[in-house]
This record gives sequence, structure tokens and C-alpha cells, in this order.
Amino acid sequence: MNKEKRTAIFQRLQSDNPNPRSELNYSTPFELLIAVILSAQATDKGVNKATARLFPVVNTPEAFLALGETRLKAQIKTIGLFNSKAKNIIQTCQMLKTRFNSRVPENREDLESLPGVGRKTANVILNTAFGQPTMAVDTHVFRVANRTRIAPGKTVLEVEKRLLRLVPTEFLMNAHHWLILHGRYSCIARKPRCGSCIIEDLCEYAEKSIADP
Repeated sequence: MNKEKRTAIFQRLQSDNPNPRSELNYSTPFELLIAVILSAQATDKGVNKATARLFPVVNTPEAFLALGETRLKAQIKTIGLFNSKAKNIIQTCQMLKTRFNSRVPENREDLESLPGVGRKTANVILNTAFGQPTMAVDTHVFRVANRTRIAPGKTVLEVEKRLLRLVPTEFLMNAHHWLILHGRYSCIARKPRCGSCIIEDLCEYAEKSIADP
């Protein structure tokens, strides 16, 4: 895939959705951090249901520490892996309080030092909360990048690095949101909706199929 085709793809994605945003509900960088930790192997819809109850009353590191791990588990028990997530969140809140003055750090090294925060989560926070041109590669982004041939790679890190190098600069800030949403609603895993895809003629997927819109 050449630069012209990639540019055309992101022009169409931008035209279709000029201001993409995370489908997780949050109002502060800290709330986004908690929501992203909760979202691992869970749906955004399920996370939003839990945080709709949680964030109005517990939305600072100190408040989570006061709530405690046991009561937090009860609040998030509808989310997969809630036991380990509750433990990580409490430990993260303790670190935020003692090491970072209860503020979410704005650099990768410090973010990845927090329990439950890996490279993908750090990229989401850096991009969505702090406006840095990072590329959070989840299963949707990985699939779309490979299937369309925008930035094929065998590993998540390889795809991330290729996207950062190959996505035209003017689209880089929002690129991972566009790719996530495209993978979630159009270029879905089992049966991509090629017939209703806005970039079908630009995509280099060898096994395109016409699906119901």
C-alpha cells in the first residue's frame, strides 16, 4: 500500500467522523485511566455501566483508597477479571498518591510503572488524555492494520511502529480511534461488512466479501 492510498483512507475516515473519541465515559485523566484498566477483556458498554455508578462518588485516588479493594470488587463484579483489576486499581491509586501527587503521569515510563498499565493502556492515556500522537493497538487496530494492509505486522509492537511511521502526520492524532471504530463496526473479525465499507475500494484485503450492511 502506498502513501497516496493511505492518505485517501484516512481522509475518508476523517470525513465520516471528524472528531472521533473513546467510547469509554470519563471526565478526567484519572477516570480515563481507571476505565481503561477496567476495559481489558471487557466491553466498553460493560465498563460504562460500572463506572456510571462508581465515578459520581469515587473519582480520585484518595476516594478509591478509602473505598478499599473489597468494596471496589463489589462495585465492578459485573466486569471480567474484576478481582485482579480491583487489586491493580488500589495499588495504582496508592502509587499515584505517594509518587505522583495524585496526578496521572504524562509520560510512558511512569504510566507503565503503574499496576495494570501496559503499553496499550499507556498509549491510550497519552493520546486521549494528553493529546500525544501515540498509537494504541488493540485487537481491532491490529486486525484492520493487517487486513487492509495499511500497516501489516506480526506483533502488536510491530504494527504500532509501522502505523506511527506510515500514517500521514496530519491524521496521526486520531488514527487509532478511527481504526478501532472501523474494526468494531465495519471491519469486524468474523464477517467484515465489505459491501458497506467506506474504504472498500482502497482496502487491499484479499478475501473481500459482500456482507449485509
